[in-house]
Amino acid sequence: MSKAKPESFSPYFATADAGQVRAAFAAAGHLEGYASISELIEAATLKEVRRMQRRHNNGKPWEPLPPGSARTGRRAKDELSRHSGAATVD
Repeated sequence: MSKAKPESFSPYFATADAGQVRAAFAAAGHLEGYASISELIEAATLKEVRRMQRRHNNGKPWEPLPPGSARTGRRAKDELSRHSGAATVD
């Protein structure tokens, strides 16, 4: 996990996906060096952030946003139809 004081995020998963996260952590987390599910989720999220930086920001980090400035919650119905495909990881 990050060495700096952690900020709080609460990702939500569908029941089946949450079960897979727990199962993957229980089965192989220790083999991959993860001490907690939070470490696994953090590593996966930061990998995706780096992919997005490469693809959309010339590989550079973005200017950080303060807490509360990013949208939270589920997508609206019209957004669901436009974004029905899953993101791919490079």
